[in-house]
Amino acid sequence: MHRNPPDLRPDLARAAIPDVRRAGQPTIGMVSLGCPKALVDSERILTRLRAEGYAISPDYAGADAVIVNTCGFLDSAKAESLEAIGEALHQNGRVIVTGCLGAEPEYITGAHPKVMAVTGPHQYESVLDAVHGAVPPAPDPFIDLLPASGVSLTPRHYSYLKISEGCNHKCKFCIIPDMRGKLVSRPAHAVIREAEKLVQAGVRELLVISQDTSAYGVDRKFAEERGHRAHITDLARDLGSLGVWVRLHYVYPYPHVRELIPLMAAHAESGGQVLPYLDIPFQHAHPDTLKRMARPAAAAKTLDEIAAWREVCPEITLRSTFIVGYPGETEEEFRTLLDWLDEAQLDRVGCFQYENVRGARANDLPDHVPDEIKQDRFDRFMQKAQAISEAKLARKVGQQLEVIVDEVDDEGATCRTKADAPEIDGNLFIDKGFETLKPGDIVSVTVDEAGEYDLWGRL
Repeated sequence: MHRNPPDLRPDLARAAIPDVRRAGQPTIGMVSLGCPKALVDSERILTRLRAEGYAISPDYAGADAVIVNTCGFLDSAKAESLEAIGEALHQNGRVIVTGCLGAEPEYITGAHPKVMAVTGPHQYESVLDAVHGAVPPAPDPFIDLLPASGVSLTPRHYSYLKISEGCNHKCKFCIIPDMRGKLVSRPAHAVIREAEKLVQAGVRELLVISQDTSAYGVDRKFAEERGHRAHITDLARDLGSLGVWVRLHYVYPYPHVRELIPLMAAHAESGGQVLPYLDIPFQHAHPDTLKRMARPAAAAKTLDEIAAWREVCPEITLRSTFIVGYPGETEEEFRTLLDWLDEAQLDRVGCFQYENVRGARANDLPDHVPDEIKQDRFDRFMQKAQAISEAKLARKVGQQLEVIVDEVDDEGATCRTKADAPEIDGNLFIDKGFETLKPGDIVSVTVDEAGEYDLWGRL
């Protein structure tokens, strides 16, 4: 839950959206905050607006109105969203608010009464209605056509692919189900059709996202429609047949996840396209902490699952996020988490210090952890995670790895291995012989040097 990097903020990244418009064309700006799922919502809104004849402005000054897509998961994210709304009001004055924080309209209008409209998360029609009211459309039927690949706020060689909305979990620290509702899976054939269009438009990597990717299709009873079954294993297999990298995010460790691992092993052995990479939100390891979180309390069994995954696919990369300082967390519970991390040896790890979230049940738990202890535990956790990462990356020196090129400038090429998702994981840098590379290229490199989170290599 953090501010998007500048190259994912259309209001800041002037190069991301070309400022091309015809005379008199109505123009909308967009600020997209929060997670990749919100970014997909922003892309869908902009695509619809483009099809209706609106131009997309790369800055506040050139826009007739600005949409701010907010995040409301943590209190710090809410504060950032209010700040972004205030900035848009100051720079432009005509602001429409949507996204997760839009589920609390009084909270927004209490701080910024001059906003023109507030809509909740993934309420596309309401956002469009608000835009129509603020800036009436004026399409030219000979010019304004729905772009085949839609508007993308990410580099053209990778794209997020959202397969469902909502979540059926009732974690006490989370209000996502209250904001986005229960799980609603997209039909598998619709997901595949979108993926095919993205690949046709030049996308080389699909990042599959949802609130709970493992549960995809449960609400549809895994029904098959138009030749595609709504089950994560079938969907991954179908996506893997498109000839691009497929990376799975937010995968809860249900037993059926083990069915995905052979697909990843096939990638390593014969060039299949489901990457040997799982992003799994473990959150903690002590059973009492997990119980207070209202999450499955089976950390020991999870270690067995991890061992089984690695036996089938030794190349698998595991990433996760954890919360330290959760209400009631004792020093013993925290040390259990550190010991678990030692045994699990996860490749990529993120950590949050617990924050109260308005409306979350965790707020009412007893024995909240003081801020200084949270900070101490965060520092100790990240120190251990960093040591694990550094040791794992050191073992890659001398290996040949396939990488995807994200950016090329005068100093070198910034790439990612199959073990690295954009923005959240590490990079591999090439500083010699990179001149012919371009974003989206997939090339083989030899690793020369390793750091704590990044690699350096040569073609």
